[in-house]
Amino acid sequence: MRTAIVTDSTSDIPASLREKYNIFEIPAILVIEGKESLDGVGISRNEFYNRMPTMNTAPTTAAPSVGSFQNLYCHLFDEGYTEIISIHASSKLSGIFNSARIAAQGFKENINVIDSQQLTLGLGFQVIAAAKAAIQKLPVEKILARITNIQKRVNVVALLDTLEYVRRSGRVSWAKASLGTLLHIKPFLTLANGTAQSFGASRSRKKGVLRLLNLLQALGPLEYLAILHSNAKEDAQRFFESYPHDLPEQTFIVNVTTIIGTHVGPNGLGYAAVVK
Repeated sequence: MRTAIVTDSTSDIPASLREKYNIFEIPAILVIEGKESLDGVGISRNEFYNRMPTMNTAPTTAAPSVGSFQNLYCHLFDEGYTEIISIHASSKLSGIFNSARIAAQGFKENINVIDSQQLTLGLGFQVIAAAKAAIQKLPVEKILARITNIQKRVNVVALLDTLEYVRRSGRVSWAKASLGTLLHIKPFLTLANGTAQSFGASRSRKKGVLRLLNLLQALGPLEYLAILHSNAKEDAQRFFESYPHDLPEQTFIVNVTTIIGTHVGPNGLGYAAVVK
């Protein structure tokens, strides 16, 4: 039995880890001024975030086509895989899960399509755990159990520079109503039950970063940790260095994908952590 692990580019798993753990990725679609491109193709994350505030038209995103999933699934079965576990961005925030689900219905072979209820490394850590289990040739039931286990222990929190980009996205119902009260302060978001939820706000970025660090420390010992940012590399590095406890073996800093950055804007800072 061979199990293939599939995800999408919102998982933010570094390429070196995708290669190490044999993870297959479908890119989401970025739309800039009416022109579509695959996530990661044609514009770097740094360039995207630098250009974002001056774009004439707000960028948008789209889910990969059903056909792109069908093609990958077919290729994997042709390569000798007998099972596929396809783990994707929260179905409440993206259409990616639905594209994968529809694609899987066209196969007689066994495909499990999983709603991670997360984004970025909140999704990515579930995928990595599944891929490690697949390399160990564990049965599908045990791999699925590991995904569920990580999903229960993952925490994703972000400090945004502004609520404006979340409001523009139209995917967070409370953001529009809150814009007036949050106009001059720094909002926090967390991912819970598959949705982006307000997690308070700070009157300054300095105080916000301190609160973010306190929230992370309060989680206790960690199994996985990623410091997330949207073109705030120096802040992310300082945040990483200020964490006072032992770091998990796999800890990294990630400039989040443009697909997520489209909806949160530049200069965001956050973390994805899995508690022990």
